[in-house]
Formats: sequence, structure tokens, C-alpha cells
Amino acid sequence: MIVSKLPDVTTTIFTVMSSLANECNAINLAQGFPDYDAPAELIEFMAAAARDGHNQYAPMTGTVSLREAIVNKYSIVHRVQLDAAAQVTITPGGTAALFTAIATTVRTGDEVIIFEPAYDSYAPAVLANGGIVRPSRLRAPYYTPDWDHVKSLISARTVMIIVNTPHNPTGSIWSDEDVNTLSQLCENTRIVVLSDEVYELVTFDGRGYRSLIAHKGLADRTFVVTSFGKTYHVTGWKVGACVAAAALMSEFRKVHQFLSFSVHTPTQVALAAMLSTPETYLGLSAFFQRKRDLFASLLEGSSWVVRRCSGSYFQLLGYDGITREEDVAFAHRLTREAKVASIPLSPFYTQMQTSMRQDDLVRQDDLVLQDDLVLRFCFAKKDETLRLAAERLRGYDVHANTLAD
Repeated sequence: MIVSKLPDVTTTIFTVMSSLANECNAINLAQGFPDYDAPAELIEFMAAAARDGHNQYAPMTGTVSLREAIVNKYSIVHRVQLDAAAQVTITPGGTAALFTAIATTVRTGDEVIIFEPAYDSYAPAVLANGGIVRPSRLRAPYYTPDWDHVKSLISARTVMIIVNTPHNPTGSIWSDEDVNTLSQLCENTRIVVLSDEVYELVTFDGRGYRSLIAHKGLADRTFVVTSFGKTYHVTGWKVGACVAAAALMSEFRKVHQFLSFSVHTPTQVALAAMLSTPETYLGLSAFFQRKRDLFASLLEGSSWVVRRCSGSYFQLLGYDGITREEDVAFAHRLTREAKVASIPLSPFYTQMQTSMRQDDLVRQDDLVLQDDLVLRFCFAKKDETLRLAAERLRGYDVHANTLAD
């Protein structure tokens, strides 16, 4: 019989909450996908690519046209010059790129620092590759790094720090000071940084974001992961990319070629055609800020506390004025009774991880999950969806206090 490498891993909270939403016929503001159509132009580009014969294996590193389009985007958005041949690899989605970078770097007994709440693929990928997870808790309510704690976690066994900004699930963005501090902590170490930047184009209130690949102190030690699902509202296409210095990318490709080898060719051709017009992605922040502000305005005056996000298309809503119950239980109850599905934050924390050795127990002593009572809601939805969801949420908070305390 096989011995599980991930004995404590269960079905993801995204699957659980989306299934419950379907069961209850609830509005799904849980999983991060739009309920509106992708650009018609993009669909036609892919159909045309298939008709024009782009139906065989793409190059292992990705089509030349898409890699060059990504290089052009990084020049425009992040003001950094990359080499399309040596520094960009196309992957089957961002999650695959994350796993590949971790598999490239982490060996048995190596330690990886992650910031929690963390996207739920990070820790399992580390564990599956024999690594040890060292969690550092982001400080609520703004979800900023505790650098003193991070520094205390760094040891001779630390090989990677995983960064996610703009952040899922909290919508926070690292400051320049945070990035500089990370760079300083990594000096004179073997630490590789894995930067999950899939929401790089979704920032608000005039606050931009510059990729870690553009930072002088981090460029040579950072794998950057990006994707196209959030950019063009096609999360089901599952196409992403990894960008890194040539030396890192050479090692990344050694794993990539045997993990996935190549990615759907017509989609790559279509995305390259779409990216050739920068206006198709440069307006993304304004598009989603309008939705963020609409959703927030619809909840004004209610018992929900809107934590206006700085980036991503996720909004935290505080519920301590409604109930003090644990977030998973409340998210389930809200889905069943108010018919609005959300995502609780507690599944994004690793309270305890056991390493490959039974006597090496990793714990962050001050981790108390329920000091910040919030749920995550996705506002990448049609306006009418957001209006109906907000109406149900406003109506629910009137009587919810009598149901649980």
C-alpha cells in the first residue's frame, strides 16, 4: 500500500465552498472566477489559431510569440528588460509554475518560509518535495509581514521564502520597505525567493506594483509566477508563466520538461495576439476598482466591516458585529441561510507542520486564528450579481445575531 506524502491534506476550501454554493443554489463569491464572458476578441484569436494549424506541441519553453509578448509587458509595466529565450517559460497555470519552482529548489529537510494566511498550494508543494514549512503570520488587520519573526525563522536550512503580493486571500500589497527588507534578509544566503504575482495588474487607488524581478537585490534569486486567467477573465484556460534569471530558469526547465513539457498551443498564440495590444491589460485596475467600490458602497451602513483591499479581486468583510463564531462554521451557515458563498481565512493557516523527522515540530506559538473575524468575497462578478449578493448580506445581518453567538 502507498504511504501518503500528504496525509493531512483534504479537499481544498475552494472546492468545498463552491460545492456548497451549488448545493444551496447560492451566489458564489467564494471561488475566484468571473461570471461574465471573456473578451470576444480573445476567443476569436484562439479559434483562428486552431483553424490556422497551431495544433501540435508548442516548444517546451513556450511559443516565441507569447514569451516575447510577456517580455514586452514586463518592460511596460515593471520597467525591466528580460530575455525571452533565457528567462521566460510558459506553464499550465500559475499553480503548476509554483510547484515546479518548489520542486526545482527544495530537497528533503530544507526549510521554506511562507507568509500566512497563504494560498493553499504552497505548503503541500513544499511537503510533497520533502521540505519543512516555517510559517510566519501576517499582522492583521492590514496583513503586513512581521520581519522580526521572519528573521528568527531563517537558518542554515532555509532555502526559499514564498511571497504573494498583491495577496490572496487578504488583498494587501507589500510596500517598497517590505521588499527592501526581504532583499536585505536574503543577502549572503542561499535563499531563493518564489514570488506569486498573479494579481500584479490588479491594484487600486493609484497604488502600483513592481515585480520582484525588477528589484536589483532580488532579481538573481527570484522565481516570479504570473498567469493570464485573471488578466483576461479566462481562469479555466490555465496558462501561466515563470520569469527568472537565466541561471534559475535553466534549472526550472529541467523539472518543467518532465512535469508538463508544454502548454496548449492555440491558447498561447491567442494570448500573444491579445498582449500585443497593451490597452487590453493596462485598464485592469480601473475595471476592478469600480467593482470593488460598488460592492463596498452596497454594504455601507450594514453590520459588515469592509476592509478595502489594495489589490487582487478579493474583499475581506469583518463580521464581528454579527457573530463571534468560528469562520468556517459561519461561512457554511451564511451559504445555507443567506445564499451567499464566501471563503473563510482559517484554512489558509498552517498551525502545525511535522517535518520528515518525528521529533522536529514546527509551530508559531502566537498563532490565534480567530482574533480577526473576516470572510473573503470575490467581486470579479457582474454588477447585478454583486447587487443581489450585497442585498442578501445586508438582510442577513439583521437577524444573524439571534442565530449564533
